[in-house]
Amino acid sequence: MIVTSLVAAAVLMISPAGLPDPRPQATVTQGVLVGREAEGVRSFKGVPYARPPVGALRWRTPHPAEPWSGERDAGQVGPICIQPPANGDNGVGPLPMSENCLTLNVWAPANREGPLPVMVWIHGGGLNNGSGTAALYDGTNLAKRGVVVVTVNYRLGRLGFFDHPALAAARSPGEPAANYGLMDVILALRWVRENAAAFGGDAENVTIFGESAGGALVTRLMISPEARGLFHRAAVQSGLGRDEGTPLVEPRRDGGPSMQARGAAFGVAHGAATTAEALRAIPAEAFLRPAPSFYGGDLLVRDDALVREDVAVAFAAGREAPVPLIIGTNSAEFWWMKPSDLSPYGALDDAMTDAERTAFLAAYGGQDGYDAHVLSDLVFNEPARHLARLHARNGHPTYLYRFDVVSAAMPEPHEGATHASERQYVFDNLSASPWPTAGMEQRQADAMAGYWTTFAAMGDPNGGMRQAWPEFGAEPDRLLEFTNDGPAAKPIPFADRLDLIEAYYERVR
Repeated sequence: MIVTSLVAAAVLMISPAGLPDPRPQATVTQGVLVGREAEGVRSFKGVPYARPPVGALRWRTPHPAEPWSGERDAGQVGPICIQPPANGDNGVGPLPMSENCLTLNVWAPANREGPLPVMVWIHGGGLNNGSGTAALYDGTNLAKRGVVVVTVNYRLGRLGFFDHPALAAARSPGEPAANYGLMDVILALRWVRENAAAFGGDAENVTIFGESAGGALVTRLMISPEARGLFHRAAVQSGLGRDEGTPLVEPRRDGGPSMQARGAAFGVAHGAATTAEALRAIPAEAFLRPAPSFYGGDLLVRDDALVREDVAVAFAAGREAPVPLIIGTNSAEFWWMKPSDLSPYGALDDAMTDAERTAFLAAYGGQDGYDAHVLSDLVFNEPARHLARLHARNGHPTYLYRFDVVSAAMPEPHEGATHASERQYVFDNLSASPWPTAGMEQRQADAMAGYWTTFAAMGDPNGGMRQAWPEFGAEPDRLLEFTNDGPAAKPIPFADRLDLIEAYYERVR
């Protein structure tokens, strides 16, 4: 029955004489969707992939969306998940905001031949904010390159990553816990597997890609048994790599409290809630205060079901998904943050010995250089190199990059490309950039989007007339650097700094 429906959907999406279909349809497992067509691309937005995680379903494993009768309009994006105010963040879509937010959006070429690669985007935002509905993540320009693009909303903050002794007491034995946002993404990937053909996509050729916290979720999907087989390539943009997950019951390796201890403290601060029912009755917005700490252990979870170990440990043991991988970082990720700042990031260098600190200062050219660059290297650059080395050593195609494209109109006092500034180039959506762009930058967006979509299609980003991107296993410690003058293949910059960081991590961990 499903196969017949999918064939019917494909027929419906072909308009007479190649004219745009103002209301294209697609039949998915839940029913008929009515989308829109523009610029040769058909879009279907606000598509529910899970039942609303409200009431008794708050902090529960997500359930597939229920069927609907008749045609469902898919012309508008759905609500964003509960999160703090966007404050100008262009990775956040339009209001309204709701706990009923588990929707996805699909873009597909109107005219196509054969099943197309599928690219599933997992947004960043520190697991506290963001959405798959932002104009920045509009999939039109990628779809024009011959791929199906899917963007996903998933539960955020304490509604997405949380545990409490009362919730544990109410769970069934073996029921997954705490990592609800990750469970949402896994369910969305199952939805894609079941429904990709309705949009012309190939369920056997799915690429997951994500930035920052979204990149951290990509690496967790790579080590999660529940996600195995749901994707076939992966791309990690500034996605950490040396981070530690917080266990449900046991303290963290650094001595920090467990997920349940953190949840219990939150419950006491909000009226000493001692039952699952009382916790589920707390208004959703109350979980935003105080803001949970992404890197401080409130949101990155090691739950022993979906995520059983830390990412670097799994990669070192060869237990990650055996798929082609793009991984990389930006050249000035956290240029505004100093290691002396009072934050979980600022604590990363606290265990340095006097000898290590002396060596670091020399490598960074003094205190100013150290302050400007060491956190970017500790959090992003060395961990990306580390995971790339491990993945390549394990025999899997690996491609490392460094993004150093900087708009001339960017007002920040930068020394390179700041955190998250590559997103508008990957999506070829420079119109959604926070600063004006020029023609030269459009050439860089064309190149970057071309590499990403070719990788989705072939498992190798190389092709056409673009600069060859070194495969990390064949050419160790060489990467592709995206610059204002175009991509360039070269040795990893500042390798001496990263070597010091690698030795430091090996000593303290």
